[in-house]
Amino acid sequence: MKRMDFPKDFVFGTATAAYQIEGGKDERSLSIWDEFSHTPGKVLNGDTGDIACDHYHKYNEDIEIMKNLGVNAYRFSISWPRVMKDGVKPNQKGLDFYSKLIDNLLENNIEPFITLYHWDLPLYLYKDKNGWL
Repeated sequence: MKRMDFPKDFVFGTATAAYQIEGGKDERSLSIWDEFSHTPGKVLNGDTGDIACDHYHKYNEDIEIMKNLGVNAYRFSISWPRVMKDGVKPNQKGLDFYSKLIDNLLENNIEPFITLYHWDLPLYLYKDKNGWL
């Protein structure tokens, strides 16, 4: 099957989740995944999202790869611990990261699709506020 076999308006996309791809702590608060993945015996090989694919630092390269592959949509999640310090106050560095990411996607004709929560609850909210409720 070739791309031309698809309808003209077919959307070719890719998707990621913040904790699994971003790395780059840079004032990001801890999430429940940080605590879980740093607990010995919980994750094969002791792997964590500390560096992951380093998308936080390499997003320009990642977008170039998407463009070269002909991707025209990218679904990603926004890490609440990255945009909100301790779950309660804005983290400008995190907000700037997502702003630059979205601008770069749009400049490359890749439509951003955003997931606002992909299971990376701020650890503060889990421990001090018993999670969501």
